[in-house]
Amino acid sequence: MRGAILYKWSVRRTVLTLLIPALLVVGAIEMWSTYRTAVDAANSAYDRSLLGAIKAIDANISTASGGVSVELPYTMLEFFQLTAAGNVHFRVGTEDGLVEIGSFDLPHPPQALETKVPQFYDAVYFGQRVRIGSYARELGVAGGSQLHSHGRIVIQVAEALTSRSDFINALLLQALRRDFLLLAAAIGILALVLHLTLKPLARLRDEVSSRSPADLTPIATTGVPVDLRPLADAINLHMARTQGILEGQRRFIDDASHQLRTPLATLRTQLDYVLRETDPANVQQALDAVSRQLNLAIRRTNQMLALGHADAVAAPAVEVNILQLARRVVREVVPAAREKKLDLEFDSPEGAVTVLGHEGLLREALLNLLHNAVQFAPEGGNVVLRLRQAGGLIALSVSDDGPGIPEADLPHIGRRFYRASNSSADGSGLGLAIARAVAESHGGGLRIENGGHGRGCNVILSIPTAAQVSGV
Repeated sequence: MRGAILYKWSVRRTVLTLLIPALLVVGAIEMWSTYRTAVDAANSAYDRSLLGAIKAIDANISTASGGVSVELPYTMLEFFQLTAAGNVHFRVGTEDGLVEIGSFDLPHPPQALETKVPQFYDAVYFGQRVRIGSYARELGVAGGSQLHSHGRIVIQVAEALTSRSDFINALLLQALRRDFLLLAAAIGILALVLHLTLKPLARLRDEVSSRSPADLTPIATTGVPVDLRPLADAINLHMARTQGILEGQRRFIDDASHQLRTPLATLRTQLDYVLRETDPANVQQALDAVSRQLNLAIRRTNQMLALGHADAVAAPAVEVNILQLARRVVREVVPAAREKKLDLEFDSPEGAVTVLGHEGLLREALLNLLHNAVQFAPEGGNVVLRLRQAGGLIALSVSDDGPGIPEADLPHIGRRFYRASNSSADGSGLGLAIARAVAESHGGGLRIENGGHGRGCNVILSIPTAAQVSGV
């Protein structure tokens, strides 16, 4: 659902919607990292100051009298107190508690002290948050006294966190201001880059939308970015296909008008002659001629419609028993074959042979092939329709023993309205073109060759079987 919503948005809105939250998350992580860095930096700096105070006190501890005495460096402590901007507390004592100087109730370190290794920690002292530094070292007593010869002395200095917190807050505020400005600049730069990046796409859109419906010239790709060139190439390819379809439609209209104008004009002339003629015998002859011309016009019209249908309609995935279809088509051609006393033969294997396709188009293709063979075969000749299956293909071959096709015409036979130079029979040159278009729309092809000994013609229409198309 979310993906469907994103697809309804513009590219700019989608990119900004996805990237701005990501930038905000990165900014939040950066701010947290900045806060931790500021805290660690402040603690490091202030802890060094605490350690300096501890070292100053340690330097003024004396055991010359056999006990422990401390001469506090008040000047240094006053300066340290000013720096800490708050109260400063200290404690000097032995681990056994026999000697306690200063604030004896300062919180003890959370972990055991290591000798000469300072430990810093936060605590609460008299209701105030403080930072405490603790330090321990071995205690040596002069004069051979054994009182503290095996003990350690502990020094603690505590300062209020007021100054430290103010420093961290100031540092953090400065860092947050910087990060916010950088984030705002990043979002602004992102919006600008998106605008500049999508500008060529908008220009391409404007160029295509501003064209007239008849303008199908290719789009110039010289000013198109490399990433958008596949889109421009796809648009150009689509326009080229559309141009081809429109040219095919115009050619179809021109061809249809050319093919139908002559028969209609002839019919008009013959009808005018019938209306003027008074001799019944002449009227009958003229009506017979009108009937033949009308049949020719109907035949050409059906061929034109079949050719247009074969070009425009994709063959649906319907199983067709090609063996039964071929038998029906042969029976349709029997009357025309009898008129010329032809021997019409159908040679096929036993059993059902199925293909996936359009039964009406396949019937029209076979009917045109057989009509051509019957038309060009000599009276008393032979026409054979053979059906063979091999290698996942169905081959339907129509052979006759007519005059054949001149070698110079063979490469052109099968084009629309092209007729062999030795053809004297009536025809439009569309029969083989229809068969080729139907075969190609079914994933097959059409092959035309002359028969043996310079006589006859053999036309082979091949299409894949249903099992081949289904991949079984």
